[in-house]
Amino acid sequence: MIGIPDFSTSEVLVLANRIFGRAGVVRPLPSYKDQNFWIEAESGKGVVLKIVNAGEPLEVIRLQQMAMQQAVQAGIPCPEMITTLSGENWGRAMKNGVHYWIWCMSHMPGRPIATLRYHNKKLLFDWGRTLGALDKALESLDVAFINQNTEWNLSNAASVITDKLVYVADIHIREWIEQVLKQYSVIPEEVWAGLRQSTIHNDANDHNFLVNPSGFSAMEGGQISAVLDFGDMVKAHTINELAIATAYACLDKEHPIQVIGEVAKGYHSVNPLSETELSVLFVLVCMRLSVSICMAAKEQALRPQDAYIGVSQGPIRRTIPRLAAINMKTATAVLRVACGYSASPKQSQIKAYLATQITQTRRVPVVSGLESEDALVIDLGVDSPLVAGDPIQNVAAVLGSRIVTEMEKHNKQVAVGRYNEPRLLYNAPFFKTGTRLTDESRTIHLGMDFFAPVGTMVFAPLAGTIHAFAFNPLPQDYGGVVLLKHLTPEGEDFYTLYGHLSRASLLDKKVGQEVRSGDPLGELGSEAENVGWPPHLHFQVMVDDLGLGTDFPGVALASERNVWTELSPDPNEICGIASRCFPPEKPSKANTWSKRQLRLGANLSLGYDEPVKVLRGWKQYLFDETGRRYIDGYNNVPHVGHAHPRIVEAACRQMSILNTNTRYLHDAILEYAEALCKTLPAPLSVCYFLNSASEANELALRMARTATRQKDLMVLDAAYHGHTTSLIDISPYKHNGPGGNGPPNWVHTLPLPDLFRGAYKAEDLLAGTKYAQAVYAKIEELKATGRGVCGFIAETCPSVGGQLFLPKGYLSTVYQAIREGGGVCIADEVQTGLGRIGTHFWAFEAHGVVPDMVIMGKPLGNGHPIGVLVTTPEIAAAFHNGMEFFSTFGGNPVSCVVGREVLNVVQEENWMAHAKHVGDRLWGQLRVLQSDFPIIGDVRGSGLFGGVELVRDALQTPADREAQYVVNRMRAHGILIGTDGPFHNVVKIRPPMPFDIENADLLVNRFGEILHELISIRP
Repeated sequence: MIGIPDFSTSEVLVLANRIFGRAGVVRPLPSYKDQNFWIEAESGKGVVLKIVNAGEPLEVIRLQQMAMQQAVQAGIPCPEMITTLSGENWGRAMKNGVHYWIWCMSHMPGRPIATLRYHNKKLLFDWGRTLGALDKALESLDVAFINQNTEWNLSNAASVITDKLVYVADIHIREWIEQVLKQYSVIPEEVWAGLRQSTIHNDANDHNFLVNPSGFSAMEGGQISAVLDFGDMVKAHTINELAIATAYACLDKEHPIQVIGEVAKGYHSVNPLSETELSVLFVLVCMRLSVSICMAAKEQALRPQDAYIGVSQGPIRRTIPRLAAINMKTATAVLRVACGYSASPKQSQIKAYLATQITQTRRVPVVSGLESEDALVIDLGVDSPLVAGDPIQNVAAVLGSRIVTEMEKHNKQVAVGRYNEPRLLYNAPFFKTGTRLTDESRTIHLGMDFFAPVGTMVFAPLAGTIHAFAFNPLPQDYGGVVLLKHLTPEGEDFYTLYGHLSRASLLDKKVGQEVRSGDPLGELGSEAENVGWPPHLHFQVMVDDLGLGTDFPGVALASERNVWTELSPDPNEICGIASRCFPPEKPSKANTWSKRQLRLGANLSLGYDEPVKVLRGWKQYLFDETGRRYIDGYNNVPHVGHAHPRIVEAACRQMSILNTNTRYLHDAILEYAEALCKTLPAPLSVCYFLNSASEANELALRMARTATRQKDLMVLDAAYHGHTTSLIDISPYKHNGPGGNGPPNWVHTLPLPDLFRGAYKAEDLLAGTKYAQAVYAKIEELKATGRGVCGFIAETCPSVGGQLFLPKGYLSTVYQAIREGGGVCIADEVQTGLGRIGTHFWAFEAHGVVPDMVIMGKPLGNGHPIGVLVTTPEIAAAFHNGMEFFSTFGGNPVSCVVGREVLNVVQEENWMAHAKHVGDRLWGQLRVLQSDFPIIGDVRGSGLFGGVELVRDALQTPADREAQYVVNRMRAHGILIGTDGPFHNVVKIRPPMPFDIENADLLVNRFGEILHELISIRP
């Protein structure tokens, strides 16, 4: 480009000192047509020196400075002017006989938004809010006489694209640009004439807006800390400003239109946008990106060595397929709702009209056999008993059979499926937004369903004309579909859609054909021609068909629910089914949350900054109230998977026969005890059944004291063994934490054998025996006071201690010392039993030891409350001292049948080998990530149990806030993991055993993406 200055840093230092009296370290800053430099003084503060393109008139500089001053006066964070030594606002420099204007301004704190890999809603909103305030501040500034013909003036976009499109080599991108240009060109002149004009910044991209310098502030919300570079100002349509900003804001976003809407919402909050402005915003966004592509294509052809030219081209090209998939009218509806308007300007009129027609339309049932006053309305929602967690059980024949059974039970010819209902039924690819398992899918039903036998007649409640009809053949599409167009008395058009008709229903149809109220439209198609659905009518109302015709969606994304339910209002405003026929509305997530705060203890913890409301589980997946799928990455209680059919069937079968206590003889408890003991080494052969691991650990304390006649117990630091009073006493994680009172004098805490953070590291081959020496020292201390040791209790793999694996030789040495001191050894296997670590059925087996008592809980019942203590005959005999042992529900037949079936499933379905196979892949890939990210201090795991410890520096400073950020961002991406460890900086991963290779790969990929985000926001 002609006139670009070319000063070296040494030359700039001379100029800065001579003209402005400034000195320091000179660092170049990126620029397109000028030269910018940051001059950092010894004090840490600095200035920005700008050497202006030789072709830029002085008046441009003057106006930039005026604009900055007006912005500062309006409270917008902008640089302030630094005058020359002679008191002027600018100076001059010369090189190679060319004169350049030079000026200076304060350096603003912060980092460009472009450097952040993640932009949350708060930041996007503030970006828009700041921009809206800036435009208001610039309204009185007149720049109409300069820059109007610049190629970066979006008002000139069409001519720029037409002129430079030839330089775009990629045929797919060129075709998209041509389509955008076509949509832009058909906007009527009266629309452009109705748009306001003002002076705008004209380059509000993510490099010119800075966010506060604290990485965590940016992470937790972020505020705009500075607006830079006023060199591209023009007087143009005000909406161009927002289009330019959002064009860059939406790059590389999974849902670009939602991002545009969030920035627009911020803008609108301080500088209200008209409905006309919103109607052209999306096409202007696409035009700005098209201009950028075309300009870059030409410039790169002329200056292939200039990397700055293509700085945004990769993200633009990656974003284009997502933008291309967005219907222009749909985009406008999303933007309207974001700014507080209705999705369609016609909405209120059409709803008012339908209200006047309800008396007539309810007399015309949309399908024969429908009784509007006594209809059977069924629940097909996320947690409905009619819907299965297993997708195979929701295929047409099976789902249809369940619905028919429900109809027969109520003696009804028709069953009605609800509007605005989240469902798990939509599995076809076109319902998904991406290829990943956890990418958002469309789940919100936009119509009403009428399930009835094949051949049931369908009628038109409202008069209209046939607007379109088709047979949509894709699985789970509409099959035979007819779209009727209707008019209000004022001439506003709207539509009704009738899907899943038979092929024969379409044979006599013609576009434009008149249809009277009550006229037959066809009949319900059979399962064979109904593209994956049981026979039913999908009936839907649309205030605008958005130009989509028979491809108008019948299911919406939950994240856009408010938009689509306005575009497709409740069809019952036509059908008039009595409200008493509908099941009660399910509580919203917000309602559930508020009731929990009222009715449950405040210290009952919730996961994540935005809690998840879970309604269904299946295998390694959980589903929330909107039908969103999550990979359950740390809930080890449903050991063999949520809702495992064998476990469910066993529990239901036994519950229907008998459930009582252990005061009666019953074989279930004995069969379960025998099966459980077969998995354990001799002499562990006597079982005590309880309701939880907390009860089992309490019992272990009693038994140990009875057997040894001692009370003093050894525990590991940071251990947690349960929530009862005695177990809090032996849990340093609790009694040394907030609200705790420290240990009683009979509890003795041993150092945690942490090979990453402890005194002895992983490279020390004798670390285990060195850590164990603390036991001998404690025993000697007790002897010196005339006391003995009762025992030692530890999780074989300390979980809340940080998902640790004890070093080789540690347990064997400790067990030997405890037994020599007269105590017993208790293995808490709640977290790691039943093959979870992949190499052994019980984790203690990996250490070559046999405990005196083994505590089991949580996973034993796959969610059913079971706790078990297994011990030796000798300890059991000592406990039989005359005091009765009894647990009301412990060992009941239902629990024992469930526990036995879990054991059978683990062994027969070979889950231990599966855990090793998947775990090897998972931990191996996480260690590869560790080599790329210094924030990963340690990766430790075996099978499907382990953790990733995050640190801030080489001193191993715990990265607790970063760990919390990771788990919350993973939750946002549909992967549930947690944090643990004494410093809450260990990301814990311990999913249900069906967690598979695909899940592991996705978890690692997302984990890596989020670590990249962390790098971009950390100071």
